[in-house]
Amino acid sequence: KDVLEFLGNPANYPVSIRFGRHRLSSNEKLMLASMFHSSGIEMLETDTFKLHCFQTLTGIKFVVLADPRQAGIDSLLRKIYEIYSDFALKNPFYSLEMPIRCELFDQNLKLALEVAEKAGPFGPGS
Repeated sequence: KDVLEFLGNPANYPVSIRFGRHRLSSNEKLMLASMFHSSGIEMLETDTFKLHCFQTLTGIKFVVLADPRQAGIDSLLRKIYEIYSDFALKNPFYSLEMPIRCELFDQNLKLALEVAEKAGPFGPGS
């Protein structure tokens, strides 16, 4: 219908207008989700965030949501993997697929995230 014709008819009031993107269909959701079951997605970018994914040779995935302007996420993901290797995989009490319960892991991860946050959205020296 013509917009003016629609607005000219009192039976159409109150009018509810929503602006935004269309919702993903079930097929689109399945397609995006299936990309995480392989080595498909490395980065997914939207207006409000970037989703970065780093997959190790053994299939473990590390995912970071960040501001789209944030720099250095690839190096952060590698640092997280290094921390995981040092404080989880080398821990004789850690079992794969289980939550990581290690204070040193938590401390080093927090430190790495603070360093990345201090670097700012455009990298060091911004």
